[in-house]
Amino acid sequence: MQTSALQYINVLLSSVLIDISIIIPAFNCPEVLLNNVPVLQSHLQKSGQPFEIIIVDDGSKEQERMESAAKKLGCTYLRIENNSGKGFAVKTGFQAAKGSFCFFTDADIPFHPQAIDGMMHYLKGKEFDMAVGDRTLKESHYFDAISKRRSAVSIFFSSLVGRFVVAGMFDTQCGLKGFRREIALDLFSVGRIQGFAFDVEIIYIALKRNYDIKRVPVSLRSQEGSSVNILQHSFSMIVDLFKIKLNHLRKRYEKII
Repeated sequence: MQTSALQYINVLLSSVLIDISIIIPAFNCPEVLLNNVPVLQSHLQKSGQPFEIIIVDDGSKEQERMESAAKKLGCTYLRIENNSGKGFAVKTGFQAAKGSFCFFTDADIPFHPQAIDGMMHYLKGKEFDMAVGDRTLKESHYFDAISKRRSAVSIFFSSLVGRFVVAGMFDTQCGLKGFRREIALDLFSVGRIQGFAFDVEIIYIALKRNYDIKRVPVSLRSQEGSSVNILQHSFSMIVDLFKIKLNHLRKRYEKII
């Protein structure tokens, strides 16, 4: 679809109720956005549900190119001046979102958008509070499509988290999650982790709230722009796991009235 048409659609959407908001945290990756976001837009347009896509630039040095890419795509562009972490970028996007159902995913749109349809089925049709992509489900196609090293590291971290932090949830790091709007606002209003382990924290709080969470299978479509290296960031992520437990003990996750 041409840029002018996308911009026109966004103008129309600003005056109607938006069903779906999708937050994309991004850092120094204008080409990745231009190459992959149209795949998501095409799928959402076919669904017929009003939507918005919010690109949150987490302190990129290439601000002009990032903003230009967002404009060409017809997406909302938000800028965080200093690099503050993926968790902070996602939270910033959710605070600006207008949709009844809010999602976040990565700049390279790593999973086939059909997974969003499955999530909407449970969020809207079955009234689940959250829907999370789970690469470990037998219907998923992910670990067979990546390197053995990356697969082993990812499985190890997910198993560690699932065993000691969020019992029963063995894939907290999948880069696709959806929420009912009020649930997203609640969780992110008390979330404190700004880095890559923010996913773990959000699921941890949701479980403590007894929110209904549906795990949904996903299939890998792209590995073009991921800035997450679990091996490289493993130490800070493990530290954050201890912070999550400590925050809970200090009652920092109590609902804000």
